[in-house]
Amino acid sequence: MKTFRLALVSFLFGLSLVLVGCAAPGGPVSLQEVREFADASAKLGGYGELSRRYRDTYEREQPYLPVSADKLARENDAKRRAVYEDFVSVQKALVLYMQTLSLLAGDTRYDLSERIDDLGNGLKANAESGLQQRHIAAYTGLTRLLTRVIASGYQNRSVETMVRDGDADVQVLLEAMISLTRLYYKTNENEKKTILGIFDVELPFAKGRDDRMLVTLAKVHYLNKASEYKLIDRRYDLALQGLTKVALGHQKLRENLHKLTQEDVKRMLGNYGRDLRMIREGLASE
Repeated sequence: MKTFRLALVSFLFGLSLVLVGCAAPGGPVSLQEVREFADASAKLGGYGELSRRYRDTYEREQPYLPVSADKLARENDAKRRAVYEDFVSVQKALVLYMQTLSLLAGDTRYDLSERIDDLGNGLKANAESGLQQRHIAAYTGLTRLLTRVIASGYQNRSVETMVRDGDADVQVLLEAMISLTRLYYKTNENEKKTILGIFDVELPFAKGRDDRMLVTLAKVHYLNKASEYKLIDRRYDLALQGLTKVALGHQKLRENLHKLTQEDVKRMLGNYGRDLRMIREGLASE
């Protein structure tokens, strides 16, 4: 009996050495950098706020508009409000994708099934807004992928599968968000010219003694609005930088799917995550 125990102990010890030896070269699979990149992408911010600012353009510019321009401004306001939900739905799909990707790269599982309801019923192509049929197709493709993955309880899914199946649609939707952010910026530039332009035209002619207090107040208001637009311009720049970083980071993730545990790939993804966190901090501090 003692001989059998010694033989069993020797066998188990030898087997443990074999298993350790097999596991040692690659070590435990760690997708921490993937998770951090996905988390930073999901929490980037900026786009949602700028979408709301685009929607509410008329509310800010209306007090400064001449009567002759108000009718056209109200028509543009109706158009912006009609496409707003579609614009934010694009962001919701990408955020949910990144949240799901982060969960697949981690050890824990959470139920995101309720978030599917936030995605809405689909987008509508709109020539004036810039959303095209290929953006609609990408949105549909990504929401189908998310529905399939989340409904399956993440069983038999992996980071590699998720990225491989989703990258093409992710890139198209990020391109749409970048184009829309540029549309927001252009609209803001027109708003800025409208509002600040009034002061540039009127103030030089308001030099009478009776207008002194009014002119002083107008100058203060002008400086406040100019500062506001300067800060907003910075937010557009940061938002565009962030969206571009997300697109590049996801592209690199797809290109290196079979090398995610290599140090150079982990370092590269870590850098993208770090850059996105810095951009997010910049957006939060503005």
